[in-house]
Amino acid sequence: MTDRPEHERVREVVEPSLTAAGFELVDVERQASVLRVTVDLLAGGVDLEGVTAATRIVSDLLDSTDLIGDRTTLEVSSPGIERSLRTPEHFRRFVGTQVAVKTRPGTEGERRVDGVLETADEEGVVVAGRRLPYGDIERAHTVFVWQTGAKKTQAKKKIGRAS
Repeated sequence: MTDRPEHERVREVVEPSLTAAGFELVDVERQASVLRVTVDLLAGGVDLEGVTAATRIVSDLLDSTDLIGDRTTLEVSSPGIERSLRTPEHFRRFVGTQVAVKTRPGTEGERRVDGVLETADEEGVVVAGRRLPYGDIERAHTVFVWQTGAKKTQAKKKIGRAS
């Protein structure tokens, strides 16, 4: 068990309990002394109460298994409006949406590719007409696009009520 990366071991320990409680484990990431666990509700849209419940589940499981040690800070959060894309399942879920991709150094073509995620399969994705194998992707995330017409309409309604 110790020869696998820490994030895989943490995922294996916490995912069944999170799923049973109605959460989706979106990501597990280590940055220095911080272990970041990202969760969402399976029904969609986790709030502060949900993050608190997920934190208790994850913390209790990690304490009971002593998987991460004493000097680690646990951070449990929601994926937010712009979500990291790391797995083929993440990419498949967001086909048809706007994404930003940064490729690994040495990958042919421009390193930054922004556009619509057209397809995603087990080998890679197509973004803005460009085929990218998963092995060539350094980072990727969804891009939130403001609906400008709706925003202006809402602002006018608020101003109209105030006068």
